[in-house]
Amino acid sequence: MATNKNLRSDNTYMISTDSTDNPKLGAKLLRNGKESLFIDIYLGYVGAVSAAGKQYMKSIRHREYLKLYLWSSPRNREERQLNKDTLELAKQIRFERAQKLLDSIEGYRLKKDRDINFLNYFQSYIDSYTKKDIRVVELALRRFKEFLAESKEYYNYSDYIRPNQIDRDMMEKFVDFLNGKCHGEGAKTAFSRFKKVIRYAMDEGVIVKDPCRHVTIRVDECIIKKDVLSMEEIVQLLSTHYPGENPDIRRAFALSLYTGMRWCDVRDLTFADIDYSNRLLRYEQNKTKGRSASSGVMIPLNDGLLRLIGEPDDKDRNSPVFPLPSHTMCLKALRHWVCKAGINKHITWHCARHSFALNILNNGANIKTVASLLGHSGLKNTEKYVRAVDALKEAAINSLPELDI
Repeated sequence: MATNKNLRSDNTYMISTDSTDNPKLGAKLLRNGKESLFIDIYLGYVGAVSAAGKQYMKSIRHREYLKLYLWSSPRNREERQLNKDTLELAKQIRFERAQKLLDSIEGYRLKKDRDINFLNYFQSYIDSYTKKDIRVVELALRRFKEFLAESKEYYNYSDYIRPNQIDRDMMEKFVDFLNGKCHGEGAKTAFSRFKKVIRYAMDEGVIVKDPCRHVTIRVDECIIKKDVLSMEEIVQLLSTHYPGENPDIRRAFALSLYTGMRWCDVRDLTFADIDYSNRLLRYEQNKTKGRSASSGVMIPLNDGLLRLIGEPDDKDRNSPVFPLPSHTMCLKALRHWVCKAGINKHITWHCARHSFALNILNNGANIKTVASLLGHSGLKNTEKYVRAVDALKEAAINSLPELDI
């Protein structure tokens, strides 16, 4: 791959292609088959004299190695994804260094211009965002744009809105819009990411006063708002086939239904996470990794689940169990599958997690067991399933013919 790059005599090449970038991002080829990422910070020019006695202006450059590495020739999907994630992180670091340079050397910071278009500012925030909840951040911007476009009061701002035009009254109406637009806890989730961008803008001096202060979306944490699949509907779904179906998506969703795993965890599941001799699945939850002592989950596997997972054909234990497409493609395929099965419910991937919890509680599992299987750090998040089961039992009793003795 190095031959396709503008390799210089010191075995380095520049990744930054814009001549105005400062600092610039580059990489140095190492003997171990990896590339060490660095940024070159240009601090101006100074007069110098060449060996021949000629005077010239010499650029002052400071090179900082980021201790981040790329595979020069990635061999599999995991290494390619690692390269992509590492490069995104390096680009974010370069961008932050550029902002600090503008602040310290040139005496200003571009993002402090309060006449900017907040919609573009939000998109720039997304472009440099590297965390795994980026889909929800994108949803927050999409919902805000929809709110502006569909609002009689604010439609004039649908293409351009300055940060100081966002006020508390607008945020209260935005919350009402989200409550009417989103399913389940989607409104609360979208608004929390929107507030995250607002706080970031305040830290950067783009917004002076927090328009979201005292504006909240209250959600009853003890109520499951997403649709769930009963055991009968799960059997109905799994027995439904249609032309062009993706077998990996089918298998992955089935595993979620029978283990309660989130989509992001199923996507990252590798054969190395499967202990075949002890019939166990061990994984660390992406949502709580590094933030909770209960992020690790261990699930016992029966014969059916082991058949569903299978074994690596090439014995590469680091290969993914389910080579899945994007979340959008998985969701589109899931909804088509549910429709073909004749199930009239709004089913997302996360519904599998709720369905798993409700069904095993209905079958007699205790709340501590369910909490452990779901990776909950306490029982608070699990209690909503118990409440839902109680409601289902009450509905079942009330469905019997009226007793008249």
